[in-house]
Amino acid sequence: MAKAAPEGIITALDIGTSKVSAMIAQRGDGGELVVLGTGQRESKGVKRGYIADMALTEVAVREAVAQAERIAGFNIENVWAGFSAGGLVSDEAFIEVELNGHRIEQQDIDALLGEGRQAIDPQGRMVLHAQPALYTLDGLTGVKKPLGLHADRLGVHIHVIAADGSPVRNLDLTVRSAHLEVKSIIASPIATGLACLSEEERDLGVALVEIGAGMTNVSLFAGGMLVGLKSIPIGSCDITDDIASAFGTSRSQAERMKCFHGSANASPRDNHEMIAIRPGRADDDADPLQITKAALISVIRTRLEHLVNEVQTALKELKFEGPVGRQVVLTGGGAELKGIADYAQQVLGRTVRVGRPRGLTGLPDAHGGPGFATLAGLAFFAASDPVDLRGLVPTQQMVVRQKGLGALKRLFQAAKANY
Repeated sequence: MAKAAPEGIITALDIGTSKVSAMIAQRGDGGELVVLGTGQRESKGVKRGYIADMALTEVAVREAVAQAERIAGFNIENVWAGFSAGGLVSDEAFIEVELNGHRIEQQDIDALLGEGRQAIDPQGRMVLHAQPALYTLDGLTGVKKPLGLHADRLGVHIHVIAADGSPVRNLDLTVRSAHLEVKSIIASPIATGLACLSEEERDLGVALVEIGAGMTNVSLFAGGMLVGLKSIPIGSCDITDDIASAFGTSRSQAERMKCFHGSANASPRDNHEMIAIRPGRADDDADPLQITKAALISVIRTRLEHLVNEVQTALKELKFEGPVGRQVVLTGGGAELKGIADYAQQVLGRTVRVGRPRGLTGLPDAHGGPGFATLAGLAFFAASDPVDLRGLVPTQQMVVRQKGLGALKRLFQAAKANY
């Protein structure tokens, strides 16, 4: 019988379209996160990031967590779960209080944040995050630690991420059906950004493109926080399906072909390299079909071209342009396709790199790729113990409120002004 988990244990759970993965970690003596156990199972009950079959998803959650528990050597009771489906909305609220020039005390900050809770307007959606981002002192923006400074006016930008309620409730119910407590449900882009992006990148401005199996999330970071989101209902599983359909084979073999022989870039020698595939029917006597590697890459590039063009459109709609619109980071399982960064760089006309989880001690090589960035980021988020305004009790103080100020426009205007 496994023992109970010691104090300070963090368990991250990422329920995706293609896989369910779990990670048990603990903060080490030096402050680093140490991975104690990981688990993974195929996901069969999730479509485009949404739970479509609760029973199948629950089984995958149980098995993934159980595998991580066996490696760690103890049982866990709660998890930090990621939410990656479409419908995520990022917005900002701003409030300001009068201080009359006195020195800022902790009670002033607490009162400001308490009032900030009342400034949140989810517009019928479920709030996943409501966190203070940056403070302002007499109109000066970008202040991270106002405690101890003097000001006539103290303000705060509150970063809010909301989602459609039903998919979030389905995720919560599925995890609880597996006899696990849900500590919190985290928006996938927030977690992934913590795992793949440096603090400086998030401050200067960067686009994070997470190519999952069923969804691609395009998120923008500037001023240290997420300031824009777009979801595209296309993922790496669409490439797999295209291969299976084009060559009449099974999805499992198509996935294997994509991983071992696929690429985003073509070369002349691909016309001479042959790949043997079997038809997708139960006929052991059927002769394997011979195709060129060039034919496989052509199918991959057709779907990839569509996806990257959609990403380009999303970046334009999010106003990711000018000096701060130069860097794009690809992550998610789809970013493991060979040559995808070079291909995206040519199409987007921007600097592109593949983002992998970093900063974790003891992370197995099998879980060190971009497909596990969200899982690692969930652990980082939990370890950061973030302030959430939803848990604060509002206080009475003279406040000037402004809702939905369009964080993206202001932050990028400020960033451009610095160049």
